[in-house]
Amino acid sequence: MPYPYFDRFKIKFKPLSQRKDKVYIEKDAVYPTDKPKIQLNDLSKKILSQTIERLVIAKEKNRSRMLVFGAHSIKNGLAPVIMWLIENKWITHLATNGAGIIHDWEFSYQGHSSEDVRTNVSRGEFGIWEETGFYLNLSLVVGAFEGKGYGESVGSFVENEGLYIPSKDELLNKINDNLEKNPELCSSICDLLQKINEFSIKEGFLPVKHPFKKFGLQACAFRHHIPFTAHPMIGHDIIYTHPMNCCSAIGKTAQRDFLTFAYSVSNLEDGVYMSIGSAVMSPMVFEKSLSMSQNIAIQKGKPISNHFIVVVDLQESKWDWSQGEPPMDRPEYYLRFNKSFARMGGDL
Repeated sequence: MPYPYFDRFKIKFKPLSQRKDKVYIEKDAVYPTDKPKIQLNDLSKKILSQTIERLVIAKEKNRSRMLVFGAHSIKNGLAPVIMWLIENKWITHLATNGAGIIHDWEFSYQGHSSEDVRTNVSRGEFGIWEETGFYLNLSLVVGAFEGKGYGESVGSFVENEGLYIPSKDELLNKINDNLEKNPELCSSICDLLQKINEFSIKEGFLPVKHPFKKFGLQACAFRHHIPFTAHPMIGHDIIYTHPMNCCSAIGKTAQRDFLTFAYSVSNLEDGVYMSIGSAVMSPMVFEKSLSMSQNIAIQKGKPISNHFIVVVDLQESKWDWSQGEPPMDRPEYYLRFNKSFARMGGDL
């Protein structure tokens, strides 16, 4: 049955420059040399010390050091700290959700992000911003055609300050050459052709300046050849409001990122997994990736068991997880960032 669907072409989008934001990266950025604003308690100091020790061991053994975080880590200006970790080779893999990608891109593009959701929804303006919707979606459509992942597509777009748009003839010739041997590529070519036609995009290099690129975490990861994967959910992010959005391209790039993530997890024996401010995405993607990796590791007689997991979240749990899981009538039972990681073995 053909249910009616929403026509995004009817939406009136506004320039991103007209949006009032709450976070300005030049003013709000956090640097590795900044003093902590809070005093660590004894438990936090112990966890920090253990994490440093395990990172040193993982680095010496060339094992995965994964940093997975929610969007607030970016929105609160932590990119310079994470960049320092990349540049000094402490991190081998970064991952975030779709919102984290958006905040990082907006900081690179205009130096500020984080709109007033309550006010803008009442005006019909929340997420209805031309540049964010157009450029991020286009970078993903082009990235899917180029065989890139979600994070890599945006990171290369920022680093190169633009996108190469193939000609229609070039794309049609590629379809003819790959119709039988590579139908997935042909699907991505059709997506790109559709968007080129819908928005009358000219062939050749499309320059897009990013004046604040030095704050771009995705661009930094791209420069240093560190995978920065994105794990989005359809409809969760503001880029889905724009008609440039192409969910088949998002699916292709996000699938590549999921498998890249799982590959890093497969190298987690003696490694470190740090989850910061991600109550759902990080534990959910991790448990599937670990199960896949364990399947192959067990076949080889070398199960993953000596991995170190660090979980940081503002939400507190009063349950003592060393005593096992809480009963189902306790709220803590439903905290994924506690329960799921507690089930994942290794040192937590």
